[in-house]
Amino acid sequence: MKAKLTARALKSIEPTAKAFEVVDTELKGFLLRVQPTGRMTFYYSYRSDAGTRKRIKIGVLGSELTLQQARDTATQHAANVVAGNDIQASKQKTKQAAVDAKSKTLETFLLEHYQPWALTNLKSGQSTINQIQYSFPALLKQPMSHITVRYIESWRTERTKSGRKPSTINRCVSALRAVLTKATDWEVIDEHPLRKLKALHVDSAPKVRYLSEAEEARLLEALEQRDKELKDARARGNDHRRKRGYELLPDINHLSYGDRMTPLVTLSLKTGMRRGELFDLEWNNIDFGQNVITVTGETAKSKKTRHIPLSPIALAAINSWKQQRPNPSGRIFPSDSGGRLDNVNTAWANILKAAEIDGFRWHDMRHDFASTLVMKGVPLNTVRELCGHSDLNTTLRYAHLAPDHKSDAIALLG
Repeated sequence: MKAKLTARALKSIEPTAKAFEVVDTELKGFLLRVQPTGRMTFYYSYRSDAGTRKRIKIGVLGSELTLQQARDTATQHAANVVAGNDIQASKQKTKQAAVDAKSKTLETFLLEHYQPWALTNLKSGQSTINQIQYSFPALLKQPMSHITVRYIESWRTERTKSGRKPSTINRCVSALRAVLTKATDWEVIDEHPLRKLKALHVDSAPKVRYLSEAEEARLLEALEQRDKELKDARARGNDHRRKRGYELLPDINHLSYGDRMTPLVTLSLKTGMRRGELFDLEWNNIDFGQNVITVTGETAKSKKTRHIPLSPIALAAINSWKQQRPNPSGRIFPSDSGGRLDNVNTAWANILKAAEIDGFRWHDMRHDFASTLVMKGVPLNTVRELCGHSDLNTTLRYAHLAPDHKSDAIALLG
């Protein structure tokens, strides 16, 4: 049968006594096979240059991927076919390379096989690799088949005793599971060793941390004072150099900011952009005619492009920073060496200390942005779009902040 594969269509599909297939009417070659058990598996069907009909498995709905992820993969396969690449042959080559590493350790598989794939296909590929190396050093020299649920449960117990949050522990284990899943898919190991491991319980509606009016005022004051101190330090340094006949550093006293931190923090607070999105932001992502920032799918966590209008405060900050960087091009906030900014942890910690703000992470500025919008009556779906949440459930954590939303509901009872 033929139908457009949508979330609504999938819900309406009922298994029958015999397996059947649903061919997507929107993307040629994209199809879903439904087993009598209810198992739904996505495939991509195509013809090779030799005219042979081939198909490649994309994954199982639910346990392995979502409909959108399957469609994205099928679209990539379609592009490869148009380019003349035999995707089935390429998959077999990758699979054989992984099989050759069957007796290798986690470290060998991680660096020689998983890393090249992850850096090409995953935005967080290097982060996953770094996390595993840091969190599980004792497992690196072990064969992957020797990793056990018992060991991971013991590891989690130790981390819990040391004060780590369940959400943090789950992220570390998820990184390891992702690597082991790929090893299973490539048949490097026969069975996923952590298949029966359940994640630690995490409060699905955690407390949202946002700034009080007093805290925000102290933060802005600390940023202003920091800029002044940086300018004064540069002036003193140049006085020192002048007396000794050294080459002077550029004068920054007439500039709006001492460095990148004030505009970075301002944009984070007033746009809700993730830290990585800010680090990747380029000047051509800003439409100064419409006063809109575009977060591209290539840099967004959700891999979906979104557009964020600039508030007067955010626009003033970016314009002032633009004046400090004549003829700007490339990244808006590059590192001192000109590459991608890696982190601002030390500077951020010092700013929070000066502002006397406790328990507030950089990511909490994103919560502050969303919380402020909700408290001002902005609809949750609009907040979802501005923040780039993949689904509304993520945005619902802020629902309790909506003005009188619970009181209005109770009032309906009379």
